[in-house]
Amino acid sequence: VTAIRNVEKALGDGVKKPAKCELKNICVARKSIVAACPIRKGERFSTGNICIKRPGTGISPMRLNGVIGKKAKRNFNTDGLIQL
Repeated sequence: VTAIRNVEKALGDGVKKPAKCELKNICVARKSIVAACPIRKGERFSTGNICIKRPGTGISPMRLNGVIGKKAKRNFNTDGLIQL
């Protein structure tokens, strides 16, 4: 019974989330969508003009498909965080 309870604890609650010790490194470890080159206002975001880099203080790369094809509402410098 003790071994079964240990396995249940090891499996957790099924919700993936950072551990307490990982929270302080979240911004450094995660990545954001940034401009790969200068992007002018009105230009559409594409795989050619945006890329994924650290730090993770901007839009998550998991939302990349929602960014591709949208028009830039302002100018972005190289490595500038993309903000919609």
